[in-house]
Amino acid sequence: MERTLVILKPGAVIRGLAGEVISRFEKKGLQIAGLKMMRLDDAVLDEHYAHLKDKPFFPRIKASMMAAPVIVCCVEGLDAVSVVREMTGCTNCRKAPVGTIRGDFGMSMQENVVHTSDSPENAVTELARFFKEDEIFTYDNPLKPFRYSSDEMSNG
Repeated sequence: MERTLVILKPGAVIRGLAGEVISRFEKKGLQIAGLKMMRLDDAVLDEHYAHLKDKPFFPRIKASMMAAPVIVCCVEGLDAVSVVREMTGCTNCRKAPVGTIRGDFGMSMQENVVHTSDSPENAVTELARFFKEDEIFTYDNPLKPFRYSSDEMSNG
């Protein structure tokens, strides 16, 4: 099973959207393998958004991500990265389709409810940044045969 990172940004926490967003992933059939609330600091944000450090809007992103706690999630399932990205919608909430998390809950490019890993490789790196090894759990779910066919489970 593939794992990916989801960060419910401060705006999602403040607006009381955490339960609904997490519920969407669970209803889809993805499994929560790790979940915690934390405050992000300069060091982790400088590392996480290193690709944006030279952009003029970087200080705004940092201020936004430090405005309140975030909820970090490890979400697991077949093709979890692409499934979560599809469910999330594009970065600019105003352009995200209705039915996606950003399309339903956002109106901003920056205040866009969630961060999600953009590739399986980045998901591994990002999960290690936010979770210790003993904070991610593997457990059997008796509903798995109702989410995936047996051949999908043997290949995934």
